[in-house]
Amino acid sequence: MVVDGQAVCDDGVMLFSVLVEVSLRHGVADPQGATIERSLPHLGFDGVRDVRVGKSIRFQIDAADGASARAEVDDLCRRFLTNPVIEDATTSLTALDPATA
Repeated sequence: MVVDGQAVCDDGVMLFSVLVEVSLRHGVADPQGATIERSLPHLGFDGVRDVRVGKSIRFQIDAADGASARAEVDDLCRRFLTNPVIEDATTSLTALDPATA
């Protein structure tokens, strides 16, 4: 079923694909990034700098609409997926067609 141009399941719930990218806040030491950066010239990769290591988390979520999905993902990031003292998260949500997901 399609509502307002968005695919919706028969139970009125939409399905979203979510990508959360977590990175250390500026000013927080990144020992993994520093180790990679120091190793690259030895492997023939000169000119690479400012290496930062983060994590990428992908999942799907059911929600009534895009605003509800965004609110739930933001809450999930704050409470579970990141350490808000030292990490930031950027998120992207894409509505999926439940028939093909």
